[in-house]
Amino acid sequence: MDIRKIEHYIVANNLLQGGEKVIVGVSGGADSVALLDILHSFKIECIVAHCNFHLRGEESNRDAFFVEELCKKYNLKYERIDFDTEAHAEINGISIEMAARELRYNWFEQIRIVHLADKIAVAHHRDDSVETILLNLIRGTGIRGVTGIAPMNGNIIRPLLCMSRDEIIEYLNDRKLTYVDDSTNNEDLYTRNKIRLNIIPLLETINPSAKESIIRTAEHLSQVNTIYQLYIEQVKKDIFENKTIDINKLIRYAEPEAVLFEILSPYGFNSASVRQIFESIISQSGKIFHSERYSLLKDRTFFILKKKGNMSIDSFTIRHDNETINYPIKLKIEKILPDDNFFIEKNPAILYADFNTINFPLTIRKWEKGDWFIPFGMKGKKKVSDYFTDNKFNLFDKEDTWLLCSGDNIVWIVGERADDRFKITKNTTEILKITMY
Repeated sequence: MDIRKIEHYIVANNLLQGGEKVIVGVSGGADSVALLDILHSFKIECIVAHCNFHLRGEESNRDAFFVEELCKKYNLKYERIDFDTEAHAEINGISIEMAARELRYNWFEQIRIVHLADKIAVAHHRDDSVETILLNLIRGTGIRGVTGIAPMNGNIIRPLLCMSRDEIIEYLNDRKLTYVDDSTNNEDLYTRNKIRLNIIPLLETINPSAKESIIRTAEHLSQVNTIYQLYIEQVKKDIFENKTIDINKLIRYAEPEAVLFEILSPYGFNSASVRQIFESIISQSGKIFHSERYSLLKDRTFFILKKKGNMSIDSFTIRHDNETINYPIKLKIEKILPDDNFFIEKNPAILYADFNTINFPLTIRKWEKGDWFIPFGMKGKKKVSDYFTDNKFNLFDKEDTWLLCSGDNIVWIVGERADDRFKITKNTTEILKITMY
């Protein structure tokens, strides 16, 4: 294998200019061992980073030991971390593969900052890119999904993308370099492994150069995608703001479903779910769609995105000695004695109430069916649900709204409207002021 091929690839894709400090992700497998040896031979200052995800029992510990010994051989700095990957996946409601990816890249960036390094190098190669393209096609994807793995993404570089797996093994054999095998790579339990072990060999019976053909097509589509993304960015500026999509504007553009996919795919929605979302345009409001991390609400003529929370709290209390509340909403609580300088600021994010009409502890809770209050300035009761309807609250707005209650009585729809029963009068001697911040 001609190592100058990698050198040319690095220069052509502007991955390194010389003199950089690089964090190198090394698992101990063939690809990462080759990457480390190649970068070291280029006289690049390398810091090795190894993640132990504890997913393969003693084999995971073996890999960590191997990488540590490898660093001694090269006399390189070595960073290692242990992750409870399964716990992270469960807590965040994501797959093991996604959890490992998040943990790995977040940690790589942390140690890049600590070591004042310039780049993070990982060992993806050409065959990985082919697998990714096929995997995305099977799952459903937009044009970006069939352009393959990018040689650079922010601080992350992939110098081996010009090399096949066979070329990497040839390099290791020529250099007499040892590495460790991940036993799960030979099991077709995972989709990516099934593609590598079953699908690609089948394609090669039709065309022995199938992988090369896929990569050439991906390179062409990458060029097309550059032009396509310029158009998408222009459309997004017109129809997508504050995580809200204007449906009326969307449908005036050419291929609105494709535009919708490009907006929603970064939030975890695949092509199948985007098709369902697009078809909901003609349906009633209130339908909700979900990705792993986000929910999307179809509300009249808008699609509204909302990030899912990790914790759910339905109520909490405010004691008389609380000065601030920081979770799940931030409130500042004050007791004020009115004087000649006192004035009421007209701001829905601030509550002014007669302190002596309030009974502590106060409760802040979510709204319930049948809740009512007397809006400030009015005499009659009004259902909270009717207030929501009159003020065009969507489902997410309702979910995010809190009620401040004294006993069973609503004092304030927080950030919206106070109850008239607790208003300040000429007889008020003490004032409760609560401010959202």
